[in-house]
Amino acid sequence: MTSGSTDERQQTDPIAAADAVVAAIEPGLTSPGVQSRDVVLVVGPWLAGTSSLIEALRAQLPDHRFVEADELNPAHAPAAVVFTVSAIAPMTESDCALIDLACRHTDLVIGVVSKIDAHRNWREVLAANRTLLTQRAPHYAQVQWVGAAAAPDLGEPRVDELVGLLRQRLSDPDLDRRNRLRAWETRLLGTIAQYRADGEGTDRRARVSALHAKRDDILSRRRLSKSERTIALRSHLQQARVQLGHFARNRCTSVRSELAEDAAQLTRLKIGSFESRVRTRVRDVVDEVEEGITTELADVATESDLPAPPAAAPPSIPEISAPPLKSRRQETQLTMVVGAGFGLGVALVVTRLFAGLAPGLTVAGLVVGGVVGLVLTVWVVGIRGLLHDRGVLDRWISDVVNVLRSAVEERVATRVLVAETALTSELAHRDEVEGATAADRVAEIDAELREHAVQTAKAAKVRDRRLPTLLAAIDAVRTELYGKATTS
Repeated sequence: MTSGSTDERQQTDPIAAADAVVAAIEPGLTSPGVQSRDVVLVVGPWLAGTSSLIEALRAQLPDHRFVEADELNPAHAPAAVVFTVSAIAPMTESDCALIDLACRHTDLVIGVVSKIDAHRNWREVLAANRTLLTQRAPHYAQVQWVGAAAAPDLGEPRVDELVGLLRQRLSDPDLDRRNRLRAWETRLLGTIAQYRADGEGTDRRARVSALHAKRDDILSRRRLSKSERTIALRSHLQQARVQLGHFARNRCTSVRSELAEDAAQLTRLKIGSFESRVRTRVRDVVDEVEEGITTELADVATESDLPAPPAAAPPSIPEISAPPLKSRRQETQLTMVVGAGFGLGVALVVTRLFAGLAPGLTVAGLVVGGVVGLVLTVWVVGIRGLLHDRGVLDRWISDVVNVLRSAVEERVATRVLVAETALTSELAHRDEVEGATAADRVAEIDAELREHAVQTAKAAKVRDRRLPTLLAAIDAVRTELYGKATTS
């Protein structure tokens, strides 16, 4: 197609003429992406009287087609928009949002204040609406406002002014071109806004913020979890050490009292077996303490959510010397001398008692006195030896219990130390595994953050390259629409 034929088509085709304004600056944009429809869209908020107004307009202007919003596809651009609001009060923000949506592709917009028959202050409402829209966007300054009563309670419908205005504006030969330019303005504004949002990372901002928050949360929970578990394990081990030490001392004290009581009741016949009983009780205490240590350390591992420490080698029984029940010859001799003296004294007393009672029983008294003295001598020597042995055994028991206490306390300290090493090592291994997992998650987040940064930087370069042309295009469109350029 030659240049001359293109100019002729633009002069006869208003759509092509509008497209040429943009194509002259940005040839890459060939269409605003909408389809023009030869219809009039009548739209308004709920209870604004839209339905009755459509019926009145259809009756007055049968040559034109009037539709409501649900009869149009979002990609369709009506030839005109009749926006209806009630005269009861000025427009709200939701009403403004509705008109923005309805006329985004249409330049011809007529504002209607309906139900003027029921509201005497409709002119003030109309003026307030005009001011509100004019301040909202520059193209609303060209909106013409009229009052109407499509279905009054009394009298005939009052839509003549609206009908006359529609006839006049719809017959404007420049209508299609201006509507196309308005569609271009919306398209260019959306494109510019998208380039700016992409260049600033607006659409990525929420995701980037979420990623930063997630990253901080992972690191914070990692540090907190590690500290909490380390402190908890240390606390449990300290409690176990104290409790086991207390338990070991109590068992030693208890067996000391038990054996001391048994030693105080020993007879001469049971002294020989007492040593084996003491050794048996020592083994029992060692086993009880060992079992208590195993149970307590298993509880510590369970509370710390760690595997139980490895089994320990059987405890060794402490070395205990035999009780010092040695021969005490000189002490025995002294005891016999004392006992003999005591027996002789008793014998003399008995002899004199018999002699005093019956002089003929002097010989019998001597015999009886001698026997009694001998028996008492033997008893004194025996009871003195038993008491001595009991005292020796009591002191021996104290020594044995001291040795036992040192042994079980050492066993407690050793096993708790071994368990602490094992549990701490396991906890460190678990922390290392979890740290590696957290590091992998953080690395994934960092990689995504870097990708967002790269994409935002690329979008910023595209924005910087494309915006000057797009801004020039929209200035050209607005010059055609409003008579002067207005940079977006």
